[in-house]
Amino acid sequence: MSGLDAFVGEREVSSPEEMEDLGRRLGAALRPGDLVVLTGPLGAGKTTLTRGIAASLDVRGRIQSPTFVIARTHPALGDGPALVHVDAYRLGTDGELDDLDIDFAHSVVVAEWAAPFAAAVADTWWEVEIDRGWSGTGVDNACGTAGPHAAAMEDAAPRQVRISRRP
Repeated sequence: MSGLDAFVGEREVSSPEEMEDLGRRLGAALRPGDLVVLTGPLGAGKTTLTRGIAASLDVRGRIQSPTFVIARTHPALGDGPALVHVDAYRLGTDGELDDLDIDFAHSVVVAEWAAPFAAAVADTWWEVEIDRGWSGTGVDNACGTAGPHAAAMEDAAPRQVRISRRP
């Protein structure tokens, strides 16, 4: 397992740029065989974090949510490991994750929504939980927190990121 122990704990991330930078720093410490499980609501920054990891690993391809393809492999451009980006949201069992035939031993695997299935494919893994904050404008539902203005307020809110080693 890699050297992510230095990242264990909680931190506030206040922008997408900071989230991507955190991903770059994490990516520099990841090694083949590492599994990183990302947990958080839609729009929390899971894919943004993965973009940073991918940049650090120097892999090929545009990093986007693999929701519709479930798993996307990004081969290394150099001597490093490939990045496998998984979206386990539509998987029903841990067997379905195993059926994807991912090369866990030789790749860095970043799996969104995979917390219920991680133990079936790895003895240990890193869990990154991202909580999407609220910008604290004092506006409530009756006063207009629905629609595009609410989304902009939420997007401006800092994220709380907790990194832990499991189990």
